[in-house]
Amino acid sequence: MSKAYETVIGLEVHVELATKTKIFCGCSTAFGGAPNTHTCPVCTGMPGSLPVLNKEVVNKAIAVGLATNCKITQNCKFDRKNYFYPDNPQNYQISQLYYPICRDGKVEIEVDGNRKWIGIHEIHMEEDAGKLIHDPYTDSSLVDFNRSGVPLIEIVSEPDMRSAEEVIAYLDKLRMTIQYLGASDCKLNEGSMRADVNLSIREVGASEYGTRTEMKNLNSFKAIARAIENERERQIDLLESGQPVIQETRRWDDTKEYSYAMRSKEDAQDYRYFPDPDLVPIQISDAWLEEIRSRQPEFREEKKVRYQEEYGLPEYDADILTGTKKLADIFEETIALEANPKKVSNWLMVETMRLLKEKEMDAEDITFSAENLAKLIRLTDSQAINSTVAKEVFEKIFAEDIDPNRYVEEKGLKTVNDEGALRETIEKVIAENPQSVEDYRNGKEKAIGFLVGQTMKAMKGKANPGMVNQILKELL
Repeated sequence: MSKAYETVIGLEVHVELATKTKIFCGCSTAFGGAPNTHTCPVCTGMPGSLPVLNKEVVNKAIAVGLATNCKITQNCKFDRKNYFYPDNPQNYQISQLYYPICRDGKVEIEVDGNRKWIGIHEIHMEEDAGKLIHDPYTDSSLVDFNRSGVPLIEIVSEPDMRSAEEVIAYLDKLRMTIQYLGASDCKLNEGSMRADVNLSIREVGASEYGTRTEMKNLNSFKAIARAIENERERQIDLLESGQPVIQETRRWDDTKEYSYAMRSKEDAQDYRYFPDPDLVPIQISDAWLEEIRSRQPEFREEKKVRYQEEYGLPEYDADILTGTKKLADIFEETIALEANPKKVSNWLMVETMRLLKEKEMDAEDITFSAENLAKLIRLTDSQAINSTVAKEVFEKIFAEDIDPNRYVEEKGLKTVNDEGALRETIEKVIAENPQSVEDYRNGKEKAIGFLVGQTMKAMKGKANPGMVNQILKELL
């Protein structure tokens, strides 16, 4: 009889903070840019250059700590983590080992209707390293220091997760919380949120942890889930065949769905940490803490409840609308322009979601303004355009954020409410479709639908459907 195993998972999540400048210098943190253009002597590690702490980094780290129920270390400091790597020009990274800014937090996740708390061991601030680019043509490696010195927080969880589903729920909760705070955009594909997975296996009921491996290079939720399943199976196979699991760092290759060993951590590297002599300790006063606490936004759970109570939205709608900060923002901004909440919700839930799926976009990539969505809703409310035209206009708003009033005017899309013109067209449609007229008079109610369709076609979709129905029934 084969043994039952339990997976034990802890995560180290790196998040790039959305500050305009780097953690210890005034260089831009913008993503992209030609290699080595967002750099200066400080972030390229030139001898004699001195770091100066960016206060906004501390503000954002405290905000994330408060949102994840952490204790804030009011007297904290930076340390040097010494190691040599070509993308790390000073041969040390400025980080926090002894006094991290946040400790002992927790976030609640939900998987299959079951709620569970995941502990956060600590959150510390540090600087990002540069990026090595391997050039296959010259068989050499080039280094780009644009990312060097970009502010990071590292969120270290307790080993409280037991499945890939729990890991994804935890990451999703962190991402959502941090996006609502405006502390980072948390785009995994741009590397502004990166997760390393520490995983071990033990027999169900065992109290001792097994030997863990660390997996790197995971840049999507799907890759993380696949890597966890793969590593779990790999470790079970080793244990079943009587071989030991080796403590090591592994790199996941998502195209091959396979991981391979990068380096052994048998005698965990000694980084010879010591306090950074160039940076003064940080003292966070009670007043500073209170100021950040008072600026904390309304988070998803609170929003969800409010949307149902204040706007009468179903729970399902409230869940989707608060699922990303971008959708929640557009929803609230459009309502502020006196649009009906249920109608705004419908446009976001149906047409917006359809177009996002079609174009394989994230809600964060939406570019249309609340102003133009509110104008479109006004056009449909006043029956200036019908629902078919409204959908066509919305596609243009979604793609190019056009002004719907101007677009409808220029393209001549206004609904025809002129009874004389409609009557004339309908009489022609009746004359051309004697069979459908016959069917309707013989009690086939559906036949009128065909005649409405033919009228709309003749009017290029611009007729008022209510008036078309009314005149048709009268003439028949």
